[in-house]
Amino acid sequence: MQTEEKLEWLKRFASDQLNNVILPFWREKVADPEQGGFHGELNFDGQIVDNAPRGLIMNARILWAFSSVYPLTANPSDLIMAERAFRYLCDFFYDKANGGYFWTVKQNGTPHETRKQIYALAFVIYGMSEYYKITNDQEALKRIIDLFHLIEEKSFDPENNGYFEAFAGDWTAVSDLRLSVKDMNEKKTMNTHLHILEAYTNLYRVWKNEELLQKTENLIRIFLEKIISPDDSHLKLFFNEKWDAKSSAVSFGHDIEAGWLLHEAALVTGNAELISKIETLLPSITDAALEGLSPEGGLYHESDRSGLHADHEFEWWPQAEAIVGLLNTYQLTGDGKYIEYAVQTGKFINEYFVDHENGEWFFRIDQNLKPIKPHCKAGLWKCPYHNGRACVELLNRID
Repeated sequence: MQTEEKLEWLKRFASDQLNNVILPFWREKVADPEQGGFHGELNFDGQIVDNAPRGLIMNARILWAFSSVYPLTANPSDLIMAERAFRYLCDFFYDKANGGYFWTVKQNGTPHETRKQIYALAFVIYGMSEYYKITNDQEALKRIIDLFHLIEEKSFDPENNGYFEAFAGDWTAVSDLRLSVKDMNEKKTMNTHLHILEAYTNLYRVWKNEELLQKTENLIRIFLEKIISPDDSHLKLFFNEKWDAKSSAVSFGHDIEAGWLLHEAALVTGNAELISKIETLLPSITDAALEGLSPEGGLYHESDRSGLHADHEFEWWPQAEAIVGLLNTYQLTGDGKYIEYAVQTGKFINEYFVDHENGEWFFRIDQNLKPIKPHCKAGLWKCPYHNGRACVELLNRID
């Protein structure tokens, strides 16, 4: 295929995935008509898991996803889904006593795990900023401005720079800072900083505030100075409060996701110095991520710089981020190899990740390219965010 044909293939792929695979699943199966909001978990076969807790990340990402697709679909049901997510966040996740939003609530909407995970709070800003774009809802804008100030007050480290990971429900110290059991228990992580940056970038689009701009630029510099390894262009993942790296792991999906999100953030700030630095680094970051590309066109989960560990299974989200990152690098460089890799990854997704029987994408597949049970179809982490966003980005960029 010529480049134009590859771009057209990617556009058809994105439209089909969004309109026939992803959105119908979330519109039809996940909303809870009895207790409001959304079911906390749907299992491997897409069946509701009773009494599953409802996660802040999932709900905030649903809000972002349906807010972002509404300008493309003009489907009233998508606006209704976004409004449903917004109201549930405000009415049940918001901590009226201490500020911020709970990590999880029970099926009936009462608080479950009340800790304040900064990563998850960033997604509230990200989702509500997108919601504000389509509704001009002043309550949403006030909430995210207040949350921005709260994160800066409670989480920012004025001594060493950057943001601490997590706090107890009342914002006191907590011993377990981890987002998930797979993570290291360290005070600062690449992942949280990446998604604060993502959130602040989206907030700056709707709220041109000087402090917010400075904080966004500072986050980009943290990546340039602390997180992106000058030796191999991979991201360092876990740090103590003084930014000493504590892990040699490589996450290929985060590498390529960070590349395009950093580029986007720099462009939104309009800072010529930062744009130049990021655009100079971007091809090497993308190429570093491509070290994890399998012969079939999928992006492996992770590896280790020491060579002692390699996880050659596949999760759904790195595939989605790979397509966006590859297209973004093509747009910057004009190098056709990135479009070729993007098409390969799209075909890999369509063949191995799409559940053509029950809808949505499988969570994880093994080295034999078979879906792994009992990973859920929807849950605390499985949301229409990575794959939905990939489709939105492809459609908007190719058009």
